[in-house]
Formats: sequence, C-alpha cells, structure tokens
Amino acid sequence: MEQRKKEIIIEENKGIFSIIWKNISSEKDLFKKVSSLKSILTDEKAKLLYIIRTKKPDSLYRLAKELKRDFKAVSKDAKILEKFGLIELKKERTKKRKRFTPKILIDELIIHIKI
Repeated sequence: MEQRKKEIIIEENKGIFSIIWKNISSEKDLFKKVSSLKSILTDEKAKLLYIIRTKKPDSLYRLAKELKRDFKAVSKDAKILEKFGLIELKKERTKKRKRFTPKILIDELIIHIKI
C-alpha cells in the first residue's frame, strides 16, 4: 500500500510565521496561520486519530463513546481534522439518520520549520 503523507512547512517571513500545507500526493498548497496548526496538534485530536486508526469506529457516535467524550466536541474536532485533510467523514444514510464514518487519510504528518 502506498504511504499517504501530508507535509507542513512553517516559514518565517519578516517576523511572522506562516504555514504551507502540502498534500504530497496532489501537490496542493494551503496557506494558513500558525494558529491553525495549533488547532490540530492537541492531545484530544491525537487520541481521536489513534482511536480511528486502531479501533476503526463506524460512526462519530461510537468514536465519542470510545473516547468517553461529548459527541458535539468529538464532532467539532473531527470536522477540523477533515478540513485539514487528515481524516475523511464518509456520509452514510441509515433508516432515519445520517451517519458519518471517520477514516484516516494519511499515514504520516511531516513538519518542517524554516527560519
């Protein structure tokens, strides 16, 4: 299986750090502030990624149960990780509800800091 990577480059420019998110497979760049990097590098999101990778929950509800966290908080964190391309939330319809199944999109996150 091909290794899926995402690269983050932090560059200093005239006293301001900026971030370039690079999806290595598609070469798309996304420029963000350093604060956006801090929003994904939290212990809660690390645990969320770990549970998705190891337990493969079939819904955000089951993910929240595994993490012993509030569903809304887990949903918010998952949407942030999806925005930055680390996970995918696959939408499925059950009888009367929509279910989002979290899937890991990368195997490795590489961070470079250029000063």
